[in-house]
Amino acid sequence: MQIRVLEKVAPNPNSTIATMNIFEPDFYYSVIAVMLCIAVAVYIGLGKITAGYGMMYTKSWGASIPNRIGWVVMEAPAFIAMLLLWVLSPRAGQIAPAIMAALFEVHYFQRSFIFPLLIRGKNRMPWSIILMGVVFNTINAYMIGGWLFWVSPADTYPVSWLWSPLFILGAVVFLTGMLINLHSDYIIRHLRKPGDTAHYIPRGGMYNYVTSANYFGELTEWTGYAILTWSLGGLAFVIWTFANLAPRAVKIHHRYVSEFGAEYTKLNRKYLIPFIY
Repeated sequence: MQIRVLEKVAPNPNSTIATMNIFEPDFYYSVIAVMLCIAVAVYIGLGKITAGYGMMYTKSWGASIPNRIGWVVMEAPAFIAMLLLWVLSPRAGQIAPAIMAALFEVHYFQRSFIFPLLIRGKNRMPWSIILMGVVFNTINAYMIGGWLFWVSPADTYPVSWLWSPLFILGAVVFLTGMLINLHSDYIIRHLRKPGDTAHYIPRGGMYNYVTSANYFGELTEWTGYAILTWSLGGLAFVIWTFANLAPRAVKIHHRYVSEFGAEYTKLNRKYLIPFIY
């Protein structure tokens, strides 16, 4: 089975949002092309600079707000944008696209409204990081939701897609990645007791194999999503996820090595992908 390259499809004349022409195939593919180019630049850039949030937070990134609020502001636009693309679409009732959108929404609901509540500590997040995240998350929702509900030919995802090998394999990979991500976040949250500010080596789960097991879980999720949608938008998001997280995983690895020395290096962990990278 091949990723479908769509023909031009006339927008629904009864839809207000369609008149914006943002779902014309030429525009849609142009956005993907630009995002892929930016992904390369981001990968190179993040190899040279360190994004100042989380354990790498620094005041040099400018004005900041509490971590919890920052995560909500940064992640919620993806949830909201996908929801709007879904409910405003004339295809909103199609079962297969709706289920695929629901999987996307489950991830971003957790990241937007549950994960921030579970954060411990009083770290801060710079507005510069938040705003870049808002732009990226909104465009990502457009690339995926736009394809599912507006740009792709209407017969791309019949109900039978839900028991196709691609969907089943992708769903298994996606859900496995989500479980890895959630379990890895749990391990990180419980490294410290209340009031403790020291750094500790995370152990257990996929942390036995990579430094950034939570990032590996997220990369696995979106790889599965690209498979289950079999779309260029999904593939672009996987590439973007790697471009964004891989350099940070390397920086975190080196941070642990500098703090723990031989105690960490003897664990022989990869940065992000077990046994590979």
